[in-house]
Amino acid sequence: MKALVTGGAGFIGSTLVDRLLAEGYAVDVVDDLSTGSMANLAGARRSQDGHMTFHQIDVRSPDLAELMNKCRPDVVFHLAAQADVRVSVADPLFDADVNVMGSLRVLEGARSSGAQKVVFASSGGTIYGDPDPSELPVKESHPQRPLSPYGVSKKVVGDYLVAYRELHNLEFTALALANVFGPRQDPHGEAGVVAIFAGRLLARQPCTIYGDGTQTRDFVFVDDVVDAFARAAQRGGGLLLNIGTGQESSVNDLYRTMAEQAGVDQPAVQAPTRVGELQRSCLDPGRAAIHLGWKPWTSLQEGAGAVLDWFRSQST
Repeated sequence: MKALVTGGAGFIGSTLVDRLLAEGYAVDVVDDLSTGSMANLAGARRSQDGHMTFHQIDVRSPDLAELMNKCRPDVVFHLAAQADVRVSVADPLFDADVNVMGSLRVLEGARSSGAQKVVFASSGGTIYGDPDPSELPVKESHPQRPLSPYGVSKKVVGDYLVAYRELHNLEFTALALANVFGPRQDPHGEAGVVAIFAGRLLARQPCTIYGDGTQTRDFVFVDDVVDAFARAAQRGGGLLLNIGTGQESSVNDLYRTMAEQAGVDQPAVQAPTRVGELQRSCLDPGRAAIHLGWKPWTSLQEGAGAVLDWFRSQST
């Protein structure tokens, strides 16, 4: 099997590349390295499993379709994105250019190259808007009412996937991801609170919690997420599937867990709540269990420990 991974030098994408190579795929990685890093692909480049080829190209490039026609992937994993909600609010034109027009370039490339399927990284934290707490954990049947340009762009691409399936028989699965965390996550990236805490705790610097820390998120470990992507290569056709734990964890709980593991005995610094931040977020992964045979297996404590271990390894 041949796979093409956009955003394959990123945090989640590079972990997916490792998984695909281990399963014997031949993998073409597409990344412009604006946020991704070749360091994330160091293991893949040394791997004796499968075969990886790297292509530095922006998904918005008119040359993308030609590249995909040469690669002729069986399945396209589309993870490349402008992923910062705050950037999308400040510059919605840029967000739409990357996330909508870039995705259309990917879909056109997939169609013209004869790919069988596109597996798309959607956003479970934004496409559903701000659900009432009584509706948590959110199911895929919940109305999609995104409140940020980023969320709108993810919803729009989901609609395009449905259209391409009907018009061109291009199969898809869209994975609505919860708050993904794990090794290789950029501590300077949006929604990377686990990585931010890890870096600062190990440096013995104070961590900041915005608001009172009771806001919740559904933290799902990157290896578990990558397992869902790998399964979606051949399952879940035509579906939107939530990829989360179904459990809420407060930022306060996260900090206490990580501070204890890092051997830090000092409280976090409190700061005003950031405008537009959701108070609670949690996804129901039941449909993924049915259609992918997928369930998360990594606890927050275990995953946070793995992140701290990874950060320690990077400083030696």
